[in-house]
Amino acid sequence: MEETEAPRRPYVSIMPDENRRYDFRSKIESAEVMSMKKSKKKIRSVKEINEKIKRGDVVVLTAEEMIKLAESSGIEVAAKEVDVVTTGTFGAMCSSGVFLNFGHSDPPIKMTKCWLNDVPVYKGLAAVDGYLGATALSETRGFEYGGGHVIEDLVSGKEIELRAESYGTDCYPRRYIETVVTIDDLNQAILVNPRNCSQRYDAATNSTDRVLYTYMGTLLPNYGNVTFCGAGQLNPLCKDPNYETIGIGTRIFLGGGMGYIIGEGTQHDPKSGYGTLMVRGDLKKMNSRYLRGASIYRYGVTLYVGIGIPIPIINEEVASTAALRDDQIYVNIHDYGFPYRPDLRPVVKRVSYAELRSGRVTIGDKEVPSSPLSSYKMAREIAEVLKEWILEGRFYLTEPVEPLPKEEEFKPMPMRRRELKVRDVMRREVITANPSDGVKEVARKLIAKGIDHLPVIDRKGRLIGIVTSWDLAKAIANDKRILSEIMTRNVITAREDESIHVAAQRMAQHNISGLPVVDDEKKIRGIITTDDISRNLVGRRLMP
Repeated sequence: MEETEAPRRPYVSIMPDENRRYDFRSKIESAEVMSMKKSKKKIRSVKEINEKIKRGDVVVLTAEEMIKLAESSGIEVAAKEVDVVTTGTFGAMCSSGVFLNFGHSDPPIKMTKCWLNDVPVYKGLAAVDGYLGATALSETRGFEYGGGHVIEDLVSGKEIELRAESYGTDCYPRRYIETVVTIDDLNQAILVNPRNCSQRYDAATNSTDRVLYTYMGTLLPNYGNVTFCGAGQLNPLCKDPNYETIGIGTRIFLGGGMGYIIGEGTQHDPKSGYGTLMVRGDLKKMNSRYLRGASIYRYGVTLYVGIGIPIPIINEEVASTAALRDDQIYVNIHDYGFPYRPDLRPVVKRVSYAELRSGRVTIGDKEVPSSPLSSYKMAREIAEVLKEWILEGRFYLTEPVEPLPKEEEFKPMPMRRRELKVRDVMRREVITANPSDGVKEVARKLIAKGIDHLPVIDRKGRLIGIVTSWDLAKAIANDKRILSEIMTRNVITAREDESIHVAAQRMAQHNISGLPVVDDEKKIRGIITTDDISRNLVGRRLMP
């Protein structure tokens, strides 16, 4: 499926030529081993770096500055001269949220349901503890406002409407409460983000003839655009892809304050080069400039999080990866036109961040505009701020108490029961029409067959349009004569191997009640309607 296999590490190792004689190859391999040992030789420790911070003579560069120094003077010189390289990223991090403690009211309440500005708070915890997820949606404003916005409002010092319900107990007699709180009223507000700071995030495009609304933004039809995330050469995990300095206990810049890495993030997949981080920090000490609620059009809400991680240059290998450029960091462009599991979506192209950030990506013979969903400008600012903190002696480095896992493999959800596909539900005997057929003749056909949807095909049997009973009623009223005058030409379709969940969602999204089922040549294989789905699911679950 993939065009090329992505490298496990985003840098090129010198590999021996398999056609060379064995003795010569052995010498090359020995040289590589010696070089590896040399590059791994410790230059300085975190303790020594902290002493230099304390004395005020630490040398700190941002990742961009490190790239320039390495290009002008070489890795060996850069490794000797630089103590710390600062990184930064600022993007949508949906797997984020905050633990809150509201304190007790009088009389007290054991909250079983809770809302902040009409956004639900998870309440499977103690009486007045809760977890507000960044992607939780407002029950009154939908996609316009959600958990990420509440978090931003809290950090901004705004008043938040709190509402809670309970069933009442002897020790917690109150059953309902409404009040207003600010972040200063809360005992704790601890940002704990299960998955942030992805090492790589694949780009997205759309090969279909319809607009797609995704977590990668709006994807235009027929490869109309490419969207991507991540800061590339500023991205923390791209600067230490082997996790030599980044681990559990690493102190970081988080949301404008200081935080810590508390473990690998969910979906951590180091074998494939897709590492993630779990982080925490005190929300009360953060800045709303680096925590922004956001709405993704027709998808949902999220929280933009700013993260910066210092990379101590402990050896030449770390210096080498810290100097990686955008043109050395690659991701895949996936086709979101296929409603598959993310790792199963077809790979259109493997591309560098340099090409993505240029604003144009070549797909086949087409120049496609590319645009970021994250902010490189803010990532650069975060790296600069972190550099200032270290130089001013306000931020000391910490050594990891435990390394991040390097052998974990991300597993998909097991599907142990057969899921209904379109082919299981669709009707295979499909009545069709030609564009030159008369409106009244087709209307009689629909009545005789008791159907509401009639695909229109060309002489080669390919789908070119569709008419419904409603279309025909309007046509007769307006004295239209043939189908080509009234048929819908941009037909929304389904494929046999698609899940009925996907087909149902597509009909709901486009406010239609039927989908012709077509093959790769646009020839009719069947038709599926909302009635077909309902009829097959009465008394059973979607997953039989």
